[in-house]
Amino acid sequence: MDLRNWRKYGIAYLFLAPSLIGLIVFKLYPIVKTLILSFTQWDGFQPYKFIGLANYKDLLTDETFKISLVNNLLYTLVTVPITIVLSILLAMLMNFKVRGIKGFRLLYFFPNITAAIAIGIIWAAMFEQYGPINTILRAFGVGNPPGWLASTSLALPAIMLVSIWKSVGYNAVILFAGLQGVPRHLYEAAELDGAGRFKRFIHVTLPGLSPVIYFTVMTGIIYSFQVFDTVMSMTQGGPGRSTNVLVYYIYNTAFQNYHFGAASAMSYVLFVIILILTLIQTKAQKRWVSY
Repeated sequence: MDLRNWRKYGIAYLFLAPSLIGLIVFKLYPIVKTLILSFTQWDGFQPYKFIGLANYKDLLTDETFKISLVNNLLYTLVTVPITIVLSILLAMLMNFKVRGIKGFRLLYFFPNITAAIAIGIIWAAMFEQYGPINTILRAFGVGNPPGWLASTSLALPAIMLVSIWKSVGYNAVILFAGLQGVPRHLYEAAELDGAGRFKRFIHVTLPGLSPVIYFTVMTGIIYSFQVFDTVMSMTQGGPGRSTNVLVYYIYNTAFQNYHFGAASAMSYVLFVIILILTLIQTKAQKRWVSY
C-alpha cells in the first residue's frame, strides 16, 4: 500500500487496532495455546511434557467425562425445545396491544439483566427442604416434599427449570421482534380465505418466524453446552455426579486438579461437538426456514 492509501485508510486502521489487538490476545492466542496444551501434561507450574494424543485417549475411559456429556445432552434435549415453545407463546402474548404490556415485557426480560450467580443462589434457597417451594407443596397437602437439590434424580431437572425460566424472556423478546416483521397482508389474505386463528398461526406466523426460531434454536444449543454458572451456584455438580456438565468438569479438571492438558483436550472435544451440531443445523435449516 502506497503512502497515499495509508493516509486515506490510516485513521480507519487506527480505530480498528484496539479490536484487532483484543481479538488476537483474548481470542486467537488462547485458542492456539489450548490446542497446544491438549497434547501436553502440565500442572501450571512445571515445564510442559509432550504426550501426544494421550489426553484424548484418556477421555474414552473417563467415566466422569461420559456422565458429564450425557448430562449435557439431556439438559439440551429438555431445555431447548421447552424454552422455544414457551418463548413463542410468550412472544405472542407480548404482541397483544393491551394496557400495561410494556411492564409485562420488562418483567420477563428481568432475569437477563440479573447476575447468573445471584439467580442460582436465590433458586437454591427456594429449592431447600424448608424453602418456599416445599412450603407451597405442604400447603397443598404434600406431606413429605422432596429435597430437590439433594436428590440425584431431581437435581438436574431443577437446574433445567431454572435455565428455562431464565432463557424464556430473552428468547421471547427476540421472537417478539420477529413477529413485528411478519407482513400483515398475509394475515388478511389468510383471513379472507377463511383461515382461523390456529391455521393462521401454522401457515403464516410460524413460517414468518422461522428465521428467528432457527437463530434461537442454534444459540440455545450452544448455550446449553456451555452451561456453568447455574450448576456452580446451585449444586456444584452434585449430588454425586448427577449434575456434572462438561464446562463444570473442565473447570474442575483445570483449576481444582491442575490438569490443564486434560482440560484443554476436553475443551476441544466440546468445540468439535458444538461445531458438528451447528453444521447439522445449518444444513437442516434449508428444509424448514423461510426467507
